[in-house]
Amino acid sequence: MIDPRTLREDPEGVRASQRARGEDEGVVDKLLGFDSRRRSAIASADKLRAEQKSVSKLVPKAPPEEKAELLTRAKELSAQVKAAEVEQNEASEEFDQLFRTVANLVHPDAPIGGEDDFTVLKTVGEPRKFDFTPLDHLELMEGLGAVDMERGAKVSGSRFYFLSGVGAQLQLGLLNMAIAQALENGFTPMITPSLVRPEIMAGTGFLGAHASEVYRLRDDDLYLVGTSEVPLAGFHSDEILDLGDGARRYAGWSSCYRREAGSYGKDTRGIIRVHQFDKVEMFVYTKPEDAEAEHARLLGWEEQMLAKIDVPYRVIDTATGDLGTSAHRKFDCEAWVPTQETYRELTSTSNCTTFQARRLSVRYRGENGKPQIAATLNGTLATTRWIVAIMENHQQPDGSVLVPEALRPFVGGREVLEPVKKR
Repeated sequence: MIDPRTLREDPEGVRASQRARGEDEGVVDKLLGFDSRRRSAIASADKLRAEQKSVSKLVPKAPPEEKAELLTRAKELSAQVKAAEVEQNEASEEFDQLFRTVANLVHPDAPIGGEDDFTVLKTVGEPRKFDFTPLDHLELMEGLGAVDMERGAKVSGSRFYFLSGVGAQLQLGLLNMAIAQALENGFTPMITPSLVRPEIMAGTGFLGAHASEVYRLRDDDLYLVGTSEVPLAGFHSDEILDLGDGARRYAGWSSCYRREAGSYGKDTRGIIRVHQFDKVEMFVYTKPEDAEAEHARLLGWEEQMLAKIDVPYRVIDTATGDLGTSAHRKFDCEAWVPTQETYRELTSTSNCTTFQARRLSVRYRGENGKPQIAATLNGTLATTRWIVAIMENHQQPDGSVLVPEALRPFVGGREVLEPVKKR
């Protein structure tokens, strides 16, 4: 959540952020009302307690004729204290529930608008001009024996699949290449849980507007994660970190699950938008004043990975209405997909400032030794979807696919993926 002091000291700033996100700015006035009511109840309760304590001290020393009146007054004050505490608790609960619905404040430089209002920051590489009609990734993968959508649907339903043969090798190779790069840059590799408790999922901000995207196991009161960002954000919950030597950086390898609610009929072909995929995600805990510089580093590491698969891509500054609850600012890297003649997201990196850490009580000791709220950031290093960009951009006229040179050591030295006969 945002800092409550920001709400009190700069309510117009919170209103402006809500407007930029396309969300209700009226929530600010409601919160200020609850906060005023709560603070008034606290002051009233404190005043009544002080009076009650004063009266109670007089009772033992009072003359018999005054003692009864003092006891009556003490009882009245006790009842008034309880009523003030009830008022305080009710106002606090109403404030807290509403306050948790307020998204992170947006970065002042983030473009305002919805999904299509992003700003292109840079474009790298030129889309390839084919002298043959290119196949889409699904046709290529089926020709290579790399995927089986039909049996995936038979076993698990629509938008599930089997990666097989070179398809499985490609995914494992990509993720291992991502882990290798993460290690080179000081990240600690992590294999994370796929199931988390409700308080961890809520703490990361994924149970707000996009709660319908999350799989829930109601019998166990657990959630399937859509990214290892979630368990990694919870890894240091309720802890005080030592950030004296710099940021804590983790690279989480996990299977990810998304319901894709509301996207029926959209990208249903192939493996672009599916219910399960694998990913390596960078996650960082740092001091708030270092978060913006760390965000730039995460983007740089994502671009370093994209260079290794040699595909044209662009970097976009995501618009405020498409940031998600926790992000202050988000940069996406989108690769060119030839058969769609458009760019599709391969990586995303978000600066979540202190939003998640405040919810999950992740702190560090400042220079004065007092605990301070940490900042968190995340960024993609590789996912199953990267196979789409590799297939389409590196295909040959005969349906074979060249393996990017940097990836070859991670797929057994293969230089070319050749079509196979169907079995």
